Amino acid sequence: QVQLVESGGGSVQTGGSLRLSCAASVYTYSSYCMAWFRQAPGKEREGVATIDRDGSTTYADPVKIRFTISRDNAKKTLYLQMSSLRPEDTAMYYCAAERRHCYYMVYDSPEEYNHWGQGTQVTVSS
Repeated sequence: QVQLVESGGGSVQTGGSLRLSCAASVYTYSSYCMAWFRQAPGKEREGVATIDRDGSTTYADPVKIRFTISRDNAKKTLYLQMSSLRPEDTAMYYCAAERRHCYYMVYDSPEEYNHWGQGTQVTVSS
């Protein structure tokens, strides 16, 4: 059974930074494609960033350069460093896991992932 627990959300002003974490309880963490998604009120869940088993990364266009995804396989933890935050980044942020290569998935589609955390709220005020 895979459990994912996010933390690190909060309220910041425009231009601020936050670092999200996602701790995983899973035996073979290094075998998982890991991803961050977000969902704003009234909007569909959208992919933010992914990191594959080999450490390769992808980013959604709105967050490129500003966000950095990383993983620590020894700690079984996923991170999302967010900087230059904007009000449009306000959303519930979720981590997701799937025991496949991201490369072989539609990695920015929520339907591709079977394991989800409960989410952590990020609010950016202007």
